[in-house]
Amino acid sequence: MSRKYFGTDGVRGHVGQHPMTVDFALRLASAAARVLAPGGGKVLVGKDTRLSGYMFEAALEAGFVAAGVDVILMGPLPTPGVAYLTKHFECDFGVVISASHNPYEDNGIKFFDASGGKLTDEIEAEIEKHLEEAPVTRPSGELGRASRMDKQRVRYQEFCASTVPGLNLGDFKIVIDCANGAGYKVAPRILTDLGAEIVPVGCSPNGRNINLNCGSTSPELLQLTVPGVRAQVGIALDGDGDRLVMVDHLGRTVDGDQLLYIIARARHEQKQLNGPVVGTVMSNLGLEHALTRIGIEFRRAKVGDRYVMELLKETGGTLGGETSGHLLCLDRTTTGDAMISALQVLAIMKQTGRSLAELAAPMPKYPQVLQNVRMARKIDVVASPLVQEAVSHAERRLGENGRIVLRPSGTEPVIRVMVEGSDEKLVRELAGSIAASVAAAAQVA
Repeated sequence: MSRKYFGTDGVRGHVGQHPMTVDFALRLASAAARVLAPGGGKVLVGKDTRLSGYMFEAALEAGFVAAGVDVILMGPLPTPGVAYLTKHFECDFGVVISASHNPYEDNGIKFFDASGGKLTDEIEAEIEKHLEEAPVTRPSGELGRASRMDKQRVRYQEFCASTVPGLNLGDFKIVIDCANGAGYKVAPRILTDLGAEIVPVGCSPNGRNINLNCGSTSPELLQLTVPGVRAQVGIALDGDGDRLVMVDHLGRTVDGDQLLYIIARARHEQKQLNGPVVGTVMSNLGLEHALTRIGIEFRRAKVGDRYVMELLKETGGTLGGETSGHLLCLDRTTTGDAMISALQVLAIMKQTGRSLAELAAPMPKYPQVLQNVRMARKIDVVASPLVQEAVSHAERRLGENGRIVLRPSGTEPVIRVMVEGSDEKLVRELAGSIAASVAAAAQVA
């Protein structure tokens, strides 16, 4: 179903430019209230640490209260924390003000339903239908009430700890990088409550430094700090706390594919893994091969955690994720949660007595080369005989130890060419030749 404003993860954009303006946020709140709580109800609102979060929080609060919806304001809280507390406090829906891993100049607004799950495309389209209507303002006796419940974030901390019952991290030294984002309060406290000695970095937000040279998108500081302070492991979240990258004791990053392998293998050995493991078309081929070797089925979805979620539900699976570190442990929670995923890995380290490096070692990471081919307009070059010939030639040379993905961008006239294989030199050569064929096909289309 076509949507004008909602993307794969809510409404997002540059602050001050449509749609990330105060008036749009107010109308969005009113439209969402009409669809999700038409008779009045309750909404939980959380945010990350961007300076503009205060502005959008106030606009959403006004729109919801005017529409007769009670508002619970949680302040800075990871996206998965909002999902959990929306259900815990029996709200009709939840809202997160965040642009995730984007720089502070951007912001976004995304929604959860009463169960803590993301809205369907159909519901988002229904909300968009009401955006052109004037915001509703009920009579004084029917207005909603707003209350701030920041301290209730401890409920989320307790929930995270409950997913690893009995875990004691008393002999662990952990560097935690919260990207100066939404997890800067809860993440260190979760680890401390479990007994870990922590070294915090990226835990001093000032409204403008979210994701700035820190967090899961920039783990270089974490890579230096972990061996520097002789910690066993490092944990990096993104700005809204739903993506995870970890660092081993040698300072090497362990990405979402490797973490997915570690959790899947442990669940499989404990006979607790249901259905196939789901990745995306961009997941490393090494993950697929490593899982296949130990008898675990692997399936690929389109890029985007909502598509991973859809395939998990369709196949009865409980574990999936993306290379970026957006992992879904549906046997523990309803949405991607960096801290819950990290706790699963820490529990495996504790149970096995093995380091993160040892746990990740059985999964080889094949070299991947990604090239973007920009075109004057969006066209279907994938159907071009020229491109098909180049791809067929490359597939023959790669054999079973490689693969090719051609993926048009959903937001710009770009074809993304990804080639992956065991021979990096060959992979680079083939990526260049396919990209050239795509560019040539675009010229004659």
